[in-house]
Amino acid sequence: MKILCIADHVDPLIYSAGIKKRYNDIELIISAGDLDLEYYSFIVSSLNKPLLFVFGNHNLSHIAEYRIEYRNTMPAPLALGLTPTISGSTYIGDRIIKKKGLLIAGLGGSRNYNRGKNQFTEAGMFFKILKLVPALLYNRIFRGRWLDILVTHAPPYGINDKEDACHRGFKIFLLFLKLFKPAYHLHGHIHLYDLNAQRESLYGKTHVINVYNNYILEVHPPNVR
Repeated sequence: MKILCIADHVDPLIYSAGIKKRYNDIELIISAGDLDLEYYSFIVSSLNKPLLFVFGNHNLSHIAEYRIEYRNTMPAPLALGLTPTISGSTYIGDRIIKKKGLLIAGLGGSRNYNRGKNQFTEAGMFFKILKLVPALLYNRIFRGRWLDILVTHAPPYGINDKEDACHRGFKIFLLFLKLFKPAYHLHGHIHLYDLNAQRESLYGKTHVINVYNNYILEVHPPNVR
C-alpha cells in the first residue's frame, strides 16, 4: 500500500491538475503539519482517499476548531468524543486511530521557543504521550502490537533535527520509540532545501522519516486485528 506523506511545503506537482494521474495508486495521505486545510481539501477531493493530519507550529488559523484550549466553547465533534473531520481530512492529534489496517498515532506541535500556539516543553509533550497509553495498551493486548506509525510535526532529539531552539527535537520521542516500537515515525518541521539530503534514519526498529514537501511510503498492513 502506498501512502502519500506531506508536510511544511505546498508541492506544485501535487497542487496541480495532474495530481490524479501522478498519484493514482495512493491509498492514504498523512500530513505532519504546517499546511493549510485548503490544501488538504484539494488533495482529498482530487484523489478521493482519506487524509490524516496533525498541526505543526505554523498555519494554525483553524486549530481552535480542533483543540478546545484555543477557544471559549467546545466544538461539537470534540464534545461528543468524535474525531474531527473536515472535507475528508481527519485530525489525529493526541489520539490513535485505525485506518487501512494500520494503527496510527498523532502528536502535533514543536518545542516551545517563543510561547506560541502548539508549542510544548519536554514535560508538556510527555503528558500528551501519557494520554495515548490506554489506547496503546489496548492495541498491544487485542491487536498484537502497540503501534504501526507515529506521526509528529517535530523530529526526535538528535535525529533529523537542528541545534536551534525551534527545530530541536523532543527527547521524549526517543523513549516512545524504544517502548512502543512503531515501524515508522513520520515527521516534518525540518525543511530540506536540498531534496537529495538524508531523509531517513533507523532508530532501533523504527524508520524515522522526514516527510518535508512529500514522500511516498510503501507499507504492508499487518495481518492482525
